[in-house]
Amino acid sequence: MKYLVRDKIFAIGDDYWIEDEQGRHAFLVDGKALRLRDTLELKGPDGRVLVTLRQKMFSLRDAMTIERDDQPLATVRRKRLSLLRNHYRVTLVDGTELDVSGRILDREFTVEYEGELLAHISRQWFHVRETYAVNVVREDADAALQIAVAVCVIRMAERERED
Repeated sequence: MKYLVRDKIFAIGDDYWIEDEQGRHAFLVDGKALRLRDTLELKGPDGRVLVTLRQKMFSLRDAMTIERDDQPLATVRRKRLSLLRNHYRVTLVDGTELDVSGRILDREFTVEYEGELLAHISRQWFHVRETYAVNVVREDADAALQIAVAVCVIRMAERERED
C-alpha cells in the first residue's frame, strides 16, 4: 500500500494528513510545538494516537524513539555515513533490527529486515517536488511503524544537514 506524504509541511507545530492510494486520510501527523524536544504524534483518521516520535534528549549520537501506548517501541539511530547513501538502524524493543539506507534527503531509500524489503520511500512516482510516497511492500508490515521510521530518519537527516 502506498501512502502519500507532502514534504514541505514538516515543521514542528504543524499538522498534516498522509493519504492512502485512494486519496483518503490515512494518518494525521500532529507536531507538538513548545516542547523541549522534537515530538510528533502519528494518529489514525479517528484521532487515536498510533505512535509518538520523540527526539532523545541525552544521547551520544542523534536518536529518536518511537513509542506506542506510552511504551518504547523502537529507537532510530544513524548507523554510518557514506558519500552517497545514509544508513540508519531501527532497533525494536524485542531486539529486532531494521536497516534504513539510501539517499534520505532525496527521499529515495528503503527499510529492510534481514535483507527483505519492508518499505520503499520514493519521489519517483510524483512530479510535485514536495511529495513522496511510503510504499509498504509487505502486507503484514506495520504501516504506522514504517511511516514513523520514514519521518524519523528524514527529520534526523535534515537536522544533521542544518548542523
